[in-house]
Amino acid sequence: MHKTFKINVHNFNYDLDFETTDFRKNPELYRVGKGEQGVLLVEPYKSEILPFWRFKTEEIAQASAEKIYGLFKNYLQANDFVGADMARKYLQMGYTRARRYANYKGGKKYKDGNTDQTEGLPYPYSSGSSNKGNETFARQADAYTSEKAKAAQIFKKYWDTAKNHPDYLNLKQKFIEKFSQS
Repeated sequence: MHKTFKINVHNFNYDLDFETTDFRKNPELYRVGKGEQGVLLVEPYKSEILPFWRFKTEEIAQASAEKIYGLFKNYLQANDFVGADMARKYLQMGYTRARRYANYKGGKKYKDGNTDQTEGLPYPYSSGSSNKGNETFARQADAYTSEKAKAAQIFKKYWDTAKNHPDYLNLKQKFIEKFSQS
């Protein structure tokens, strides 16, 4: 059984210079954050993983998830927690984005509004749709059977395997102990 940590994992530091920070050389600067935070920021992992992240069809999602999971295992073998965590985030993002497109035509969830609901909010709350907070569109009738729904399930399977992988959990524990994030 793995030890439960009482840490503040929600503090992903968006104030870092992501353009020049190499998180492989400076893992102490990395914060796990919540969910997919930092997935499109943390280098060199973004450049290593993003080119393989695709979910247009079930077949493409399968190849993508397999490749990203392979990178995940490579990072684990190298004892590179930051890389493994980033690969886990890409698997999670494969699931969440494919689900968004399965649920809503064109991936658009929120109806248009007259005001920017994100104006003045700090990043990451200012990113994404300016219509966040507005009424949402109805889900697609085939939201659970469409090609995108099948793609999402593929990513979900790999994401669940990654986040529960014993080596990942051990590396995460060691990372938290070494770079206390509280």
